[in-house]
Amino acid sequence: MSKLTTTAAIALAALAAMPAAAETTIRLSTYVNEADIRYAGFTHFADLVSEKTGGSVKVEVFPSATLHGWSEGVDSLQGGVSDISWINADNRLPCYAVTSLYPAEVSLENQTGLDAAYAELIRDEAANVGLVPLLNSNYSYDQEWWFEEPIADIGNLDGKLVRSIGPLVSMMIETWGGEPVFVAPKEVFQSAERGVVDGINMGVATYSSWKLWTVMPYMVNANLFYGNIQYMMNKDKFDALTADEQAALVEAAAETEAWLQPRYEAWVDQQVGNAVMSGGGQAVSIPKERREALIASVKDKWDATVDEACGAELAGEIRALLASHAP
Repeated sequence: MSKLTTTAAIALAALAAMPAAAETTIRLSTYVNEADIRYAGFTHFADLVSEKTGGSVKVEVFPSATLHGWSEGVDSLQGGVSDISWINADNRLPCYAVTSLYPAEVSLENQTGLDAAYAELIRDEAANVGLVPLLNSNYSYDQEWWFEEPIADIGNLDGKLVRSIGPLVSMMIETWGGEPVFVAPKEVFQSAERGVVDGINMGVATYSSWKLWTVMPYMVNANLFYGNIQYMMNKDKFDALTADEQAALVEAAAETEAWLQPRYEAWVDQQVGNAVMSGGGQAVSIPKERREALIASVKDKWDATVDEACGAELAGEIRALLASHAP
């Protein structure tokens, strides 16, 4: 055998031993940064997809809103900038926009089941704009409020400028005497530091990973919402996968939610504990009676908004779902 033949044989053997290249690459866009426990969830999801598809599908995770801004999830998916993205309150998804945060007190004992049921209820609306609900971000556990100094009553904001993430929060702020201000997550630190806002509504995980305890250390643990911010996938991209690959993505998403939930909750609790123990932060909880009163002060107005956006039947189904998970 010639030297050239031997070399070719070795090269072919080496190629055969290499893992097959992915046939499909999926770009997952998230606003969370790599210090956030949810980033570990997304990489876990990517590993599961690779494992379950035998490497035929590869998920690439892009953190810190590197692919698109906070309000551009639908545009990003429809335009091919990303394949999976978080979806904010977008008017092209009118029911999702007003129910992804809902004024309600819910038990999180079966959060993954609750979140999955909610995703099914908004699946048809998502399909109408070319999207598929896939993964939730555990939002309902940690969406809270911060201020520079202690505040006597969150229901009396007395003209304070408070960062809002969407229409429900804006309505709450206005109802309680404040003024809502939209600030993207990456810009919140500078806004708080420069006095652009007097208060912040944000998830504890995002708040902590962006090091915001140093600028607004007083936390009000209000527990006023059910929240389910969905990561959706471009439907054409999803439909182009084989049936087995589609099943693998759905299974990987569900397994990731179950894997992440206890780690997410523990991490959030640790961030609050670290901030308080270090002396740089304070955390107070609203009593149940006050929580119920604050929810009641906005619920009727919000229910009317939801009825209009979702239609009476779907709105009723969403409210019935939340009621079935009441504490």
